[in-house]
Amino acid sequence: MPTRHPATTPEDTTPENTTPEGRRSVPTDTTRPQSLLDPGFELTLRPMRYPAFYERYRDAIKNTWTVEEVDLHSDVPDLARLTPAERHLIGRLVAFFATGDSIVANNLVLTLYKHVNSPEARLYLSRQLFEEAVHVQFYLTLLDTYLPDPRERAAAFAAIENIPSIRDKARFCFTWMDSVERIERLESRADRRRFLLNLICFAACIEGLFFYGAFAYVYWFRSRGLLHGLATGTNWVFRDETMHMGFAFDVVDTVRKEEPELFDDALRAQVTDMLREAVEAELQFARDLCGDGLPGMNTDSMRQYLECVADQRLTRLGFPPVYGSENPFAFMELQGVQELTNFFERRPSAYQVAVEGTVDLDEDF
Repeated sequence: MPTRHPATTPEDTTPENTTPEGRRSVPTDTTRPQSLLDPGFELTLRPMRYPAFYERYRDAIKNTWTVEEVDLHSDVPDLARLTPAERHLIGRLVAFFATGDSIVANNLVLTLYKHVNSPEARLYLSRQLFEEAVHVQFYLTLLDTYLPDPRERAAAFAAIENIPSIRDKARFCFTWMDSVERIERLESRADRRRFLLNLICFAACIEGLFFYGAFAYVYWFRSRGLLHGLATGTNWVFRDETMHMGFAFDVVDTVRKEEPELFDDALRAQVTDMLREAVEAELQFARDLCGDGLPGMNTDSMRQYLECVADQRLTRLGFPPVYGSENPFAFMELQGVQELTNFFERRPSAYQVAVEGTVDLDEDF
């Protein structure tokens, strides 16, 4: 197990700009600009210090959707035709969905909203929390439709405790998130570094790898003409998650500009180890889902896909890739473009007027 946090020094642990009683004081270095991770609760929206975060909030509002627009009942005949191996895969997948977005929502409230000191960013995080609630509702409806037996549904919601491959993914998440949850204020350099690791885990590993792995299984079914309702809802979730990840990476970029000393070799090594651990946790989940393999979906191809995604996340964070793998799943690109386009074609005309600009369909999978 890699070391979670670099060794601290007196410089790391001494709170910045605090009184002996721990209260926030007037900074002694008035030439140092306020940074995004400074302790406090900034409320001033004019003039805006981070207008890009506000634009992300506005863009998110344009992409509103509701669970009622997804026809999951059309999937019921397909479910009856699945092989035992395919039913096992979809059962494990919906069990992961049952709790995955709840973990994300908790981290939003308990960590990100508390420590990103920007009213523009908090506007976006408020919107993101709404979207995560929609995702939870979507997956709840998915379980009610796919698992009509109450006992099966109860087992799915208990998967985080009873299914080893899902429990290991949850343990990975909590390992990187729990230590920051206990921090009230990012006063020291060590605390800020821990927050960065939490944010990177949240964006690159949970939303950017675990959910991207889950999306691949959904699109594999869709490429075979199965489970169109699940694929439609998943594409809208995918679009939201892509925006969430983009916002989080924007926060990382901003911190890198304001506090470049945090981005040292130790942080790079920790992030690389983190992504490696995430790939292994998701690969263990793939072994559980795929077993001996299914036509067009097996553990080897999933490993290649996960390694490709992990390299993309490392590159986006400004760190060198480690795997050199390519995406083996052509259906990821084809299905994403198709449904993201259909999303805007299906909106009511009054809503379409509010959607300005172009839709970027070039997101790497």
